[in-house]
Amino acid sequence: MANARTRMAALFVALTTVMSVAPLAQASISDIARADLDAKAISVIPFEKLQFQGRPGGPQSAVVFGDPDGDGMYGIILKWPPHTGSRPHIHLNDRYIIVLSGTWWVGTGAKYNPDAMSPVRPGEFVTHYAGQIHYDGARDEPAMIYIVGKGPQTSFNREER
Repeated sequence: MANARTRMAALFVALTTVMSVAPLAQASISDIARADLDAKAISVIPFEKLQFQGRPGGPQSAVVFGDPDGDGMYGIILKWPPHTGSRPHIHLNDRYIIVLSGTWWVGTGAKYNPDAMSPVRPGEFVTHYAGQIHYDGARDEPAMIYIVGKGPQTSFNREER
């Protein structure tokens, strides 16, 4: 299990490194004639081409790679509108997350306590460990996060009332 976590963490670091420098390279990439790129070597997905899904006013997610509901690695971008979030839950597999924009709020434990949540800011990394209870979301501003994990991305409610 530790070896799998090490490989997953290494992949996450590689992917998030690319994500963190992507805004800096945006102007130079747009200057490159994309028709000259070998599609077997590089895939470029403009942000505006991502297909976000979810109910209006709620969290919206877009698959960047893989299948979150299948077996294997996946990457998704999740947009939390202001004043939305999850309740205490767990995931079956580790998930590696970087905040892309806004402030994302995270908490732990089976008792939902929004006052005890901690802020996570752009560029900061979070690991949701498999089987550990947590909850998260946005407060007064939208937040956008990038999640890399191993599917399926099933979650289970663990809230104590």
